[in-house]
Amino acid sequence: MAGAALLTGCSDGEDPASDGARGARSASATQRIKARAARDSGDLLDRYEAALTAHPALAARLGPLRDEVARHAKSFGAPARPAAPASLSPSPSASPASEKDTVRALAKAEREIADRRAAALVEAPAELARLLASVAAAGAGHAYLLTKD
Repeated sequence: MAGAALLTGCSDGEDPASDGARGARSASATQRIKARAARDSGDLLDRYEAALTAHPALAARLGPLRDEVARHAKSFGAPARPAAPASLSPSPSASPASEKDTVRALAKAEREIADRRAAALVEAPAELARLLASVAAAGAGHAYLLTKD
């Protein structure tokens, strides 16, 4: 009887099956967070490419930021895209905003995505949280650089 009491006392009260369910939820949350981050980076990359297409004169300013956003997208598992060509001609159907408005819109998008990534930190496992924090900080830096005239 004493042996049975010792065996019972070794249990921490956790059901091993609940650990598996918790792990599955955690993996699902991780996949969801990474998918959202990849999608956000891909959308932001599209915005940069549209801006570069509409305003080729911004290539020196936006090109390095666009390239970094492409690396962020890849780090979250999005398919790699080739670098945008240095000189692009705007599509005839596009009615681009002014350069200033375009840059302002990019800065706003960078801030919004950085904020969303910072909010996702609380749900992310440690390794993904570090990546999100780093990319969010880079996005905030991009937003700052885009607002400097």
